[in-house]
Amino acid sequence: MDLQVGSKLQILLFLIAIFIILNAQDSAAATYNLKNETDRLALLNIKLQISDDPTGVLKSWNNSHHHCHWEGVTCNVRHQRVTNLILPGHNFFGLISPHIGNLSFLKSLNLGENRFYGKIPQEIANILSGEIPVNLSQCSELSYLKIFHNKLVGKIPPELNSLKKLVSLNFSQNNFTNEIPSSLGNLSSLRILSFSNNNLEGNLPNEIGSLKKLWRLSLSRNQFSGVIPLSVYNISTLLTVFLYENLFEGELPTDIGFMMPNLQLLSINANQFQGKIPVSIGNATNLEVLDLSRNKFQGHVPMNLGNLPNLRRLYLQRNLLGGSNTNTNGDLDFITFFTNCSNL
Repeated sequence: MDLQVGSKLQILLFLIAIFIILNAQDSAAATYNLKNETDRLALLNIKLQISDDPTGVLKSWNNSHHHCHWEGVTCNVRHQRVTNLILPGHNFFGLISPHIGNLSFLKSLNLGENRFYGKIPQEIANILSGEIPVNLSQCSELSYLKIFHNKLVGKIPPELNSLKKLVSLNFSQNNFTNEIPSSLGNLSSLRILSFSNNNLEGNLPNEIGSLKKLWRLSLSRNQFSGVIPLSVYNISTLLTVFLYENLFEGELPTDIGFMMPNLQLLSINANQFQGKIPVSIGNATNLEVLDLSRNKFQGHVPMNLGNLPNLRRLYLQRNLLGGSNTNTNGDLDFITFFTNCSNL
């Protein structure tokens, strides 16, 4: 009799254990599905705010497919949570839903080249008009931040320096004012910095020179002034530099061609640079476009610019180049050295 009771007790305990395990699995699955449902509902709310979808790209956003397979949506494999929402160039018209803020695993967001209007809500820490919300700095996984060709105003928040994974920061073609925060020099992963076509002013922070991975620096058509810090010229990774139509002054470093050997494009026209064109520019053999026009450069044009095998465009007009009024012999001799520049 005792053996029968013991056996029954063991069976009962075994069944209880199985029940607990299955219940835990069901609970975990329910939590997992709930989080997935949060992402799906967020996407449907985003679709709801788009009143015109001329290319029909959002037709795939329906219940016949898992939301991770909807066009423009990418999920991670493990949790099936939305990580990328990439929908540029579809000519959408409408508002941007605050439900994007519910996509808590989102790393990349690209809604460029559409017809969104109004403000992007604080919930997603992004904006089309008005000022940039400071809580944008909480998006610690953000790699690309591109909000160009809009009506953003105010100053660039210094708190953006907390976005340590940021690779591209593009606020071009807006109405930003004030100075570039020196704290942006902490964005050590940054490769693209573009603030062109704004109303930014003041001196360029010395800390920008700390961006040692930078490929593209685009600050043209603002009101920057003063001398460019030497630290900026020391960014040897730079490929393209757009500084035209500002109030920069001073001389180019004599060894700029050695400091920036990978340059492919240098455009500093319509500023107040002066002094001589550095001979060392001839060392930047990858240079394709050199625009020094509309400045105050003096003296002769270096002959070794003809050593630039990839040079396609050279702009030197509206400077003070050449010899004195009484001695102009040889002023144009540099032209003969371009015979090897077959792409010019």
